Amino acid sequence: MKLMKDRRVWAGLVALVVFTSSPAAFATPTDYVMDVQLVPALCSLYPEYAKKRKCLEGYSLNISGLYPQTTSQNCTTTSSAKLSPLQSKVVARIMPDENTRTLLWRNIGGCVPMNASQYFRTIINYADRLKVPTELTEQENITISVEVLRAKFVKINPKLPSNALRFNCQQTQSASVLTSIKVCYRPNGNYKSCPANIINTCPKTVTIKGTY
Repeated sequence: MKLMKDRRVWAGLVALVVFTSSPAAFATPTDYVMDVQLVPALCSLYPEYAKKRKCLEGYSLNISGLYPQTTSQNCTTTSSAKLSPLQSKVVARIMPDENTRTLLWRNIGGCVPMNASQYFRTIINYADRLKVPTELTEQENITISVEVLRAKFVKINPKLPSNALRFNCQQTQSASVLTSIKVCYRPNGNYKSCPANIINTCPKTVTIKGTY
């Protein structure tokens, strides 16, 4: 999976770190949500990103993060986000921007029971395990039903329940463009139904932007 991070949507992504009023299990994630971004869509919607690595190098997909669903009111950390040169190179396949990775870790590292190296290794493992339909990596624009796309995910990922996926779109003048797909996990890495706060924002039919 060759995968973007967008500062303009950072606030929305941080919102994936869900806070509740319960004091139980402080800073212990109940679930995780992995956000898979469709790079061609974001590169076309935000022209200022056209010169960034993910756009210039033709990335199809990017992981913005693996977000803990937690009761903690503060997930920040001062622990190091530095990775070994080898691990950094591997992570760059799906998270190419080092500054973005550092910011992500500083914002959520306090709510995950692992260090930065373990956290990013977990993301790599989840991304490698998740198979994606070919429609997400085509060079041409595609119009497709969300339910058809969901069914394709389930078919090639036998352990993935259909309700473990959420689709997010941005409306343009001519189409509703698919910008990200959220995948929900248990702390042990198994897929699970997405919680109520993780919602679909797409209509029945969406446009998938071809490789930028």
